[in-house]
Amino acid sequence: MTEPGALPAYLQISEMLIRDIAAGRLADGQRLPPEREMAAENGVSVMTLRKALAELEARKLLERRQGSGNTIRANGEIGGVYALFRLELLEGGGFPTARVLDVSREAKPDNIPNLGSDTPFAWRIRRVRSLNRQPVSAEEIWLDGRFTETLAAEDLSQSLYLYYRETLKLAILRAEDRVGVDPTPDWTPDEVGLPSGAPACLVARRTWSQANDPIEFSRSWVNTGRARYVARIS
Repeated sequence: MTEPGALPAYLQISEMLIRDIAAGRLADGQRLPPEREMAAENGVSVMTLRKALAELEARKLLERRQGSGNTIRANGEIGGVYALFRLELLEGGGFPTARVLDVSREAKPDNIPNLGSDTPFAWRIRRVRSLNRQPVSAEEIWLDGRFTETLAAEDLSQSLYLYYRETLKLAILRAEDRVGVDPTPDWTPDEVGLPSGAPACLVARRTWSQANDPIEFSRSWVNTGRARYVARIS
């Protein structure tokens, strides 16, 4: 069964490869396995696999030559839907997915930063984030209410930034992360493996749109026995 809001299979594969290139697990000049082998490993048809590789080629991250196979070209402009997603499994990598717990319209709380407008409400989204289907964090997002009057769980893509871009016409220009320690909230599902009230790694993020104004604030409580926060500088 396809998960609600799941990215198309070809895009999941291309995004997974992009994350591996960004992390250095796929190096410049590295040859990929034969396409039929890759398709079988990912449980998709060769046609779907080729569509994923075409995405990388369009980003100039892959050189495709008939008879010579596919070669990685790490060009420093990697991008991708999950370019700003910083959690990885302890062994590295992992494809991100999300399960929405609830979406509600709330008065802006006093304990979050300015969201860039005088709109009195914001959309609160709570989710479980997983890597390769293993739950790794509980996440709470506050999106400024000026951008939409209605929002439901079924509207959301697995990637909120993709939803922002395609539906709300918001591009994330930049983000600021602050990492610390905070008690796990009482709404955290058991599957995340963090007892309520126990100290956990907290990643607090503010994001700015293409208009360079703040639009969103999020908090992620991370199970560090399963995942880690990784920021790479090049």
